[in-house]
Amino acid sequence: MFKNLLSIIRFDGKSFKSIVRNEQKELNISPVHSLGVAFKTATFGMGCFWGAESLYGATTGVLRTTVGYAGGTKEGPTYRNLGDHTEVLEIDYDPNVISFKDLLHLFWNNHEYGLTTPIKRQYMSLILYHDEEQKTIAEQSKIEEQIKRSPEVITTEIRAKTNFYPAEDYHQKYRLQGHRDLCDTLNLNSKLLQTSYVATKLNGYLAGVGGFEQFKSEVDTMGLTPTQKEYCNYYVEKNEGQGLYC
Repeated sequence: MFKNLLSIIRFDGKSFKSIVRNEQKELNISPVHSLGVAFKTATFGMGCFWGAESLYGATTGVLRTTVGYAGGTKEGPTYRNLGDHTEVLEIDYDPNVISFKDLLHLFWNNHEYGLTTPIKRQYMSLILYHDEEQKTIAEQSKIEEQIKRSPEVITTEIRAKTNFYPAEDYHQKYRLQGHRDLCDTLNLNSKLLQTSYVATKLNGYLAGVGGFEQFKSEVDTMGLTPTQKEYCNYYVEKNEGQGLYC
């Protein structure tokens, strides 16, 4: 069965999509785009936002991720015309499962260009806090991290979040979008590329983040059919441990 499925996936996308559509109808299964859980939001700049989105997407307790541009003054920035903005990731998370401090632990340890290397504003290390509690936690966390890394000097800036402009569609869930037939069966449109729970999760797991065992513990929350699950099982296991960044 598995080898036959892989043949369908690799050589006949129409057959894969047809199988999934039939399963969705017969089993009454739909992709889960929202869990309806109360959440808080964090905003980080860590270098290229593709890798950061995959990292946090496969983190337990994270509900949604959206890549975009923030921190600057230019109205309506785009990838080709960023102005003084930075590439950032917005993370909606369940505070009953994961804390802001836990998110910061990932932040400090997963920068593309490092924490002490001067880098252009597009890829700078940046924490944009949403309230005074986040500000206090972030500032204390930076002090603790600086002690660990001395004599090197951390370049991270901590500022209030004042704006956020979602990036173009082709940047959203970038690793997931490499699986076109799977994306088609998830019914993703422009809005859902930014907000979908299942898209957030798969964008991380399919890139190799989180690991196969953790994926198995979360997959039943995503609204996937048996064929979608088998497809994802194959790539999650195959890609486990691969590098995040370009």
